[in-house]
Order: sequence, then C-alpha cells, then structure tokens
Amino acid sequence: MRRLATAVLLGLIGFGPVLADEPVKIIVPFAAGGPVDTMARILAQEMQGPLGATIVVENRAGGGGVIAADFVSRAAPDGKTLLMGSQGSHVITAVLQPHVKYDPVKSFDAIAMVGASPTLLVANPQLPFKDFKDLVALAKTRHLSYASAGPGTTMHIAGELINTGAGIKIAHVPYRGAAPALPDLVAGRIDVIPADPPVLLPMVQAGQIRPVVVLGVNRLASLPDTPTTVELGYSGMVMENWYGLLTPAGVPADMVKKLEAAALTAIKSAAVQEHMKKGEISGTLNSAEFAARIAKDAAYWRPMLPKLGIVAVDAPAPAAQPAR
Repeated sequence: MRRLATAVLLGLIGFGPVLADEPVKIIVPFAAGGPVDTMARILAQEMQGPLGATIVVENRAGGGGVIAADFVSRAAPDGKTLLMGSQGSHVITAVLQPHVKYDPVKSFDAIAMVGASPTLLVANPQLPFKDFKDLVALAKTRHLSYASAGPGTTMHIAGELINTGAGIKIAHVPYRGAAPALPDLVAGRIDVIPADPPVLLPMVQAGQIRPVVVLGVNRLASLPDTPTTVELGYSGMVMENWYGLLTPAGVPADMVKKLEAAALTAIKSAAVQEHMKKGEISGTLNSAEFAARIAKDAAYWRPMLPKLGIVAVDAPAPAAQPAR
C-alpha cells in the first residue's frame, strides 16, 4: 500500500501544474478581441480537458508584445505560465527593439504552433484597377497610401515588401490597429491595407473591400480567384503571421511534452478547426518544428528588415496598444 501511495504521489508531482489548484495562464500580448486573443481563448477552452487543468487567459498588452513576452520569460519554468505569441509580437518586435531583456528563441520553449495565415492585400473597391499588376502600374502614376497597425508591425512589413518587390512607393500611414483603418479604407481616405485574413474576410465577403493579392505561396480557400504574389513572380513578397504557444525556457521536458500533447489535441477539436478554417489559418507544428520555425524566422528578419527601411528602435516599451 505504501508503494502504491508513493507511486501515486510521484505521478501527481510529475504531472506538475495540471493537478495544482492554481490555474494555468495563457498570457496574450494584445487587448481582448483581436485575432491572437480570440485564438487563445478558443484554444484554452479546448485544452482544459486534455490537460486536466483550468486555463485562464490574461491580456498584457503593450510594446507590440514586449510586455507580455518579458513577463512570461521571467515566469517560473513550471508550466503554469504560457505565452500566446504571433510572429509579429514575438519575433519581429524583439528584432526591432534591442532593449528587450529576452531572446525570442533562447528565452522560451516552444509548445506548438496552431497555424499561420498569409497577409491579404485589400483595396478600396472604387480604385480604378482590376488586379495587382494594375495596382503596381497605378502606383507609378499617382499617389497611393497603405495603412498599418503601426511602425514595425507585420502590416508595415508587408507594405514595404510590396514597395520593394514591385519597385513602387505606396505611402505608409500608421494607425493604432487594423480595425480603425478599415473605415478609412471604405471611405477612400486610404487606398490599400495588407493585414491578416481573419481581420479582413468579413468585410471582403460583405463586398465592402476588394481582395487584390495574397502575400504567400498558396491561394486562400475562401478566395480561390485571388492570386498569390509567388505565382505572379514575386518570390520574396511573402508575409505570414503565425499563432503559437510558448513557455519560459527551462520547463521540464516531460511537462513540455504534456503541454504539447494537450495543445495538439485541442487544435484538432471541432471548435479550433472551425476557427482556423474561417481565418484561413493552417500548418500546425509540434514543439520541435515550432522551435525551428521561430529560429528560422528570427534569422531571416534580422537582416531583412533594414533592407526594407524598417530599422530598430532602442526605446522603452510604449503604453498598451489596441488588439492586433
């Protein structure tokens, strides 16, 4: 009986936080309501059963993701604190803000990447062009503008990838997020917006804005007639944003495996799959694959961003930003 009790106790200890009274937290680097937050909440709900723990979502917005990432990087490596990151918040921000005290690769252990979605370029439907080729030609003859969620965001990078790749200069107009820019796009105050499909597709489907091109390799299932930049011959004009779970570095390997298994099970659930389908999110990666992806992205964007004219800013993290 004593051996049995000891075995049970060791099993409970090995399971760590999943049987503790304190809930597991998923820290989101943006305000509630944005695509990263929405994904985190759906995933948290579906992970609770496989993990055997209560999971709560906590928003720590600000600094383009720095506040949340820094908080998680300094958390105890016990599996109780997770980060729901995106390529923009986790990799790009760390590259552009050298003052940060964490490394996007070394300071975290990857759990799983839910998936990624390519940037979609949309336009005011009243603009006099039919396709991306026409847009490039138009940009060479008249002033055009694109909106972003601010300097250094994936939207800003996508806009400069278009400018550099096509040899044009569409003016950058920074907003405090994609949401406040969309009414100005419809009103004609700006001309185009490159953003994540989950943000844009409802208005595309309502006919309020027009899809122009997908900055990726594959066409979107919901927009089969919208070409990709790669098929148009712009192989370097690719921008996608991934969504994934991470922990502070140093979490025991068996706990990372348990978290990975719970996350991958949750990702296969009907609720998460439906959300991914609606947002054109695909390409789930396991822990090892996700870690390799983060390292690859950091190595790629560090030299690429200066080539696009997007330079590092050594300044304190700004105040909280709207949902991204």
